Amino acid sequence: MLRALAAAAAWLAFAGPLHAAPDVKLGESVYGRCIACHALAYDRTGPRHCGLFGRRAGSVAGFEYSEAMKRSHIVWNAATLDRFLANPPKAVPGTSMTYAGVPDQTERAALIAYLKAANGGAECRGSGPADLTPSSK
Repeated sequence: MLRALAAAAAWLAFAGPLHAAPDVKLGESVYGRCIACHALAYDRTGPRHCGLFGRRAGSVAGFEYSEAMKRSHIVWNAATLDRFLANPPKAVPGTSMTYAGVPDQTERAALIAYLKAANGGAECRGSGPADLTPSSK
């Protein structure tokens, strides 16, 4: 029994962490796919991502959402983002977001980690609603 425990401990030490933290730099790279329609601090074709976590889907004042998104009752957090980003049209049928999604789970986790980090960063911190326009950048 002790030999088996020692062997398991040695294997775990060799194998490294079972659940490594998501790679924020990879997430930033994945976010490059989003910037055709989104920005952190201001609305574009898609709504801004500053203030995303804890926000109800379809609720950015002045942004025109699809009825499907407004009716979705989603509150954005890591789990809801993971489900949505895997396949937006499937997660919210009728959404105007036609992007097929990020099928790779590692990339989605990294993207979510990047969005969390960015939401705590200087670009999002302290920006009031009046400051969230392209001209203020």
